[in-house]
Amino acid sequence: MEHRLSATELARNLGDVLGRIRYRGDTFLIERNGSPVARIVPLPEHPPTSLREAVAAWRGAGEPDLDFADALDRVAEADRPPESPWAS
Repeated sequence: MEHRLSATELARNLGDVLGRIRYRGDTFLIERNGSPVARIVPLPEHPPTSLREAVAAWRGAGEPDLDFADALDRVAEADRPPESPWAS
């Protein structure tokens, strides 16, 4: 589906617009002062992902690593900035 959007609206909502293009396959006609200046369309090699495909990828990812969160905590605890930025 094609939507009309001003350049200002595009700038304010870029993340949302890119998500709609990527995941829903939406197309946007961008206007400046009421005149069309650009059209943003999804790339043909990146078709929208369906919920069914996303769930299948999640299920096929394998068993979760239960120690991963603990490993992240250990890394965060060990990552301390130096007392002096000039210390080597």
